[in-house]
Amino acid sequence: MAGGMGTWVREHVWEIPLRRYLSLLLAAALVVGGVFGARTLMHDDRRCAPGVSRPAGSDECVGVATDVYDFGQPRFHQVVEAIGRENKGLKSGSYVTVALMLPFTSTSTTNLNDIEHQLQGAYLAQYSANHDANGQSPQIRLVLANSGTGKDSWRPTVNQLDGMTRSADRLRAVAGIGQSTDPNQAAVAALTKLGIPVIGSSITADELANGQRGKKADPYPGLARVAPTNTDEARALASYTKAKANRANENKAMLVYDKPGDPYTNSLKQSFSTLMNGSPYQPVLEQPFTPPADRSQEGTTANTFRQITNIVCDTPRDTHTILFAGRHTQLRQFVNALGDRGCMDRSFQVLTGDEASYLTYEKELNRDALRHNLTVLFTSLAHPDAWLKNPPNTGGSTADYQTLQRLLKTAEHKPAGPIGPVALDDGQLIIGYDALQLAVHGIREAVPEGRSIPTLADVGLQWPQVKGSLKVAGASGWICLDEHGNPYDKAVPIVRLTPEGDSQFVQLAWPEGKPPGKDCLPPA
Repeated sequence: MAGGMGTWVREHVWEIPLRRYLSLLLAAALVVGGVFGARTLMHDDRRCAPGVSRPAGSDECVGVATDVYDFGQPRFHQVVEAIGRENKGLKSGSYVTVALMLPFTSTSTTNLNDIEHQLQGAYLAQYSANHDANGQSPQIRLVLANSGTGKDSWRPTVNQLDGMTRSADRLRAVAGIGQSTDPNQAAVAALTKLGIPVIGSSITADELANGQRGKKADPYPGLARVAPTNTDEARALASYTKAKANRANENKAMLVYDKPGDPYTNSLKQSFSTLMNGSPYQPVLEQPFTPPADRSQEGTTANTFRQITNIVCDTPRDTHTILFAGRHTQLRQFVNALGDRGCMDRSFQVLTGDEASYLTYEKELNRDALRHNLTVLFTSLAHPDAWLKNPPNTGGSTADYQTLQRLLKTAEHKPAGPIGPVALDDGQLIIGYDALQLAVHGIREAVPEGRSIPTLADVGLQWPQVKGSLKVAGASGWICLDEHGNPYDKAVPIVRLTPEGDSQFVQLAWPEGKPPGKDCLPPA
């Protein structure tokens, strides 16, 4: 009886009400959880990674990645992990930060190839600065700053970089930038206005340089560049063509150019127009084309180039040279059109700027076009053979380039690597390496006596001193800067696109017509 009574009490007095209470609590929890879950779903979490998020109205992850993050690009993963390992090994208080600013979320395969190679080169320079510099300080932390692909997507990134100059990050320079576009020009203007030193790797437009066309004031104080301006590249190309052109057979040239143009194409057109005056090439015809606003897109210019190709065939038979002032997508379309021209019996050479390097290994380029009386020559920013085949005595050296080769060997395995598949023909890894070398040089030269960290302002003041014995021995050639931060008489490799898919080094050319003197001092 006692056992029965105990069972009854347990079931009716305790267990049944307890089960009811637990059920009510569970139901309430589900309701509350559902409400919070719905709120979470309704509130879009726009974070992508530490320091990186998607601005309102955009699905693009922009900002400064302060941890290991590849911006959704698997091709960057190995080198980003290598950078993460290097950054993690730095002692607190021993380093300053350099940001590599590029459009890491680009959807263009050719752009991504160049970005990957610049990223690899920048990392190799970081690794060398921290391990091969005999204990020089400060050490270098490298972070990735995505400028994005939109017209104004760079703005939040620049604001973030500004904040990092006053935080424990101790940001002291921004390298990279990428192509000479209107958004990048605006980003450089904003960064330098904030007093942040900028080192351009592959920007070549005259509009993105200080001290151009008689301007007394520098519009980008604190900007240094590794690559020559388009004007200097055209001057180097002119010195090459004057030596090679046959005046009897190659005395007419046609200019095909982007209208309305962007900073790169406009200054290239102007440089080519200047080149034709007083050169073996006299103008016979100027033919514009209008690409999409985003020049990485196909647009309808392929149709325009089919028409221009007919005009090419209508030119006098002593016209053998076509000067092309346009971006790589339009260059590829033009070359493809020339491969189907109606005058295949006539020989033409296309001369163009460094954007042609993007076509190295470009799958959509009609390589057969280059087998039928068509040559494409361009001014490259760097080439792996430039300092290995009969190099001049000044302006660079085989030893300086071999330093990079040794670093590439070191990066084949941990702790330095791996950094992913490496390609050198397009010159982007080399120029990315040199840009960060210049950043490190400016930072360490700016360290005041008795201290270990330079001020932000002092770094940008170093560029006019980079000459003579203080030049940077780049893998692309000597980097000797004038008072405006532009490289003086920088080596310009003349390169030919090949039907096999690579680029073939032809010879070095120089804006001044010859290599600089041993002292590498720009004229006053």
